[in-house]
Amino acid sequence: MSGGLLVAGTTSDAGKSVVTAGICRWLVRQGVKVAPFKAQNMSLNSFVTREGAEIGRAQAMQAQAARVEPTALMNPVLLKPGSDRSSQVVLMGRPVGEMTARGYHGGRQQQLLGTVLDCLAELRGTYDAVICEGAGSPAEINLRRTDIVNMGIARNARLPVLVVGDIDRGGVFASFFGTVALLSREDQEFVAGFLVNKFRGDVSLLEPGLDMLKDLTGRRTYGVLPFRHGLGIDEEDGLRVSLRGAVRESAVAGPVGEDVLRVAVCAVPLMSNFTDVDALAAEPGVVVRFVDRAAELADADLVVVPGTRGTVAALRWLRERGLAEAVLRRAREGRPVLGICGGFQILGEHIEDEVESRAGAVDGLGLLPVRVRFAREKTLTRPAGEALGEHVEGYEIHHGVAEVTGGEPFLDGCRVGAVWGTHWHGSLESDGFRRAFLREVAAAAGRRFVPAADTSFGALREEQLDRLGDLIEEHADTDALWRLIESGAPQGLPFIPPGAPA
Repeated sequence: MSGGLLVAGTTSDAGKSVVTAGICRWLVRQGVKVAPFKAQNMSLNSFVTREGAEIGRAQAMQAQAARVEPTALMNPVLLKPGSDRSSQVVLMGRPVGEMTARGYHGGRQQQLLGTVLDCLAELRGTYDAVICEGAGSPAEINLRRTDIVNMGIARNARLPVLVVGDIDRGGVFASFFGTVALLSREDQEFVAGFLVNKFRGDVSLLEPGLDMLKDLTGRRTYGVLPFRHGLGIDEEDGLRVSLRGAVRESAVAGPVGEDVLRVAVCAVPLMSNFTDVDALAAEPGVVVRFVDRAAELADADLVVVPGTRGTVAALRWLRERGLAEAVLRRAREGRPVLGICGGFQILGEHIEDEVESRAGAVDGLGLLPVRVRFAREKTLTRPAGEALGEHVEGYEIHHGVAEVTGGEPFLDGCRVGAVWGTHWHGSLESDGFRRAFLREVAAAAGRRFVPAADTSFGALREEQLDRLGDLIEEHADTDALWRLIESGAPQGLPFIPPGAPA
């Protein structure tokens, strides 16, 4: 059996995904054959593997960090929220139904433990090391009985646990201590120590606290990672993340031409794969912001209606907020609009949905000659083709089946004037196509914007993953970390009362 590690966190968004990716990149640079793993993921940002399986985008990016092809084994259970109370359950890359949180934690989750452990065992039999990511906090005492992603899998697979805490939020020492102290004696045996994330300032001022933490818990700190702007991989939890007002902009250089290009993304409910616009934001001179008010579309050169897990609900939201009318007005004026996946469906003439919302017949915005019927079978593909004279690759994740009745062909969707629509996610990551598309947008918007000739989104991603690997290599005790991965948690770790409630 190969080595392994579970990266847990004191909270959601403590940095588990980033640390997991960083450890994977550090290990692969040492010649270690490594794979990522997350037993259960809740995310609206997903990816399609080459075998046609849907997994979380974070695991796909971690696989890239490990320089391996992502597979369903790396994320056997994916939950895609459809509301505050229910999610679509995706098992081994395929949807198996909708379930409420009570129903899932009431029994279904525990039934999946065997599948999860089988996937992990297969990965551990293939790779030198498997770096697992937990979810939320391992000290969710109300969910421990059915847990299959934190201590439930650590104990079953006998994995050492590294707890990550975000010191930028404050209270990291209390969070570290409290996380351990709320675990049972049996679970505490696997918690090897801590990793501080997002530290600003002089580490020597932190060291007395780390020494006291070791005295209190008997567990060491394996590193202090400094705060770095612009780090991270594809966001994971689309239900919790609020992008209102968030701005993404290239930090590489200023615009090549005389003008910048402003992109407004409608922050629709249950927005999915909003990482589609990261490739736009990587272009020098392109500013991307997420908006939820009609007035914020006024100065945009391009409006993007993104993917969503609730097409009909998103359409209703756009109408209620006046955004639908603002988009229609833009289209009448010949100003650019792009719809991706659910956004493409919204821009069409008619939607027939007895699957996702069960709303039946609904009129779309009517900007594209498209009629959409929702099928129970989900489309999961990795298409490739040509558009605007350039090669394009993407991936599709949708229940809606589009019948295109007119317009110019565009990535299996269509274009009418300055309005484009496609089911393809990730198409803007194709560098030549992205530049050609931006030239069209700039011309339609009357902007003297020129896309950079040498921006490579793939290369920028690799640089980012290398920066994550550098963080681990330079600021963690990598010798101790490797011993942990290879040999497991140290023996004789003390029990910290009170432990988990009976």
